[in-house]
Amino acid sequence: MKVLITGAGGMLGRDMVAACERRGDDVVPLAHAELDITDGPAVDESVGAHRPDAIVNCAAWTDVDGAEEHEAEATLLNSEAAGVTAAAAAAIGASIVHLSSDYVFEGKKRSPYLESDPTGPLSAYGRSKLAGETSVAVANPNHFIVRSSWLFGVAGRNFVETMLHLADQQPEVLVVSDQVGCPTYTGHLASAIAQLAGTEAYGLHHVAARGSCSWFEFAQEIFDQTDVECRVMAATTDMLARPASRPAYSALGSERPDAIELPEWRRGLADYLRERRTARSEAAA
Repeated sequence: MKVLITGAGGMLGRDMVAACERRGDDVVPLAHAELDITDGPAVDESVGAHRPDAIVNCAAWTDVDGAEEHEAEATLLNSEAAGVTAAAAAAIGASIVHLSSDYVFEGKKRSPYLESDPTGPLSAYGRSKLAGETSVAVANPNHFIVRSSWLFGVAGRNFVETMLHLADQQPEVLVVSDQVGCPTYTGHLASAIAQLAGTEAYGLHHVAARGSCSWFEFAQEIFDQTDVECRVMAATTDMLARPASRPAYSALGSERPDAIELPEWRRGLADYLRERRTARSEAAA
């Protein structure tokens, strides 16, 4: 199968390239410098030239707080450009895999959100991601919309790296304890998406690490697994006063009979740390 990956230079995009290559796919990796999906004519030209069987759209606005002041820009990339990319795929008979977020939910539920649960984003970022789901679904009937949660991977900035960096600078960190989600390792997520793209199980999919925790619990586990001495202090969301509202609970579950299950989030962290050590060793060699 020939797979074109947009946003291939990003955290998930790089893992997607590796996952598809492991499956033996013919991969066309296009980073932002090679294809800006907000440039509609360029998207049409690139998709028409490469003629993939599937497009995995990893290009996205990911700055949750920044979207509050730049909602138009976030919506342009996460919705309008995503729809253009999906339409370009449809024009050549290709499927589209589009990444969405747990932040499309309001967060009042206390059991994992399923695909059929009503949405209600609290932030500009969440609104842009929800709009993108609609844009993609309308533009291409052969779509996979994949919602995931709290991503971390070796090829980008993430919560794990932030915690380890802070622990190098100070003896304690303050982390919110009243937001619960599913920390998901992009290496695991990319493998699942690569598998999904080779099927015809079109529609909405929740694909996130099994289990859930708070950011506070996640930070504790990071330091436990790395044997780092750093005290984790609990804070409330209100205490930290971030620009964008976050759902208090956004763990994801699936009601699909064909659901792809990822490993538990602690296993994801362990695999990430193992890959991180390998990457650092190779860089130092």
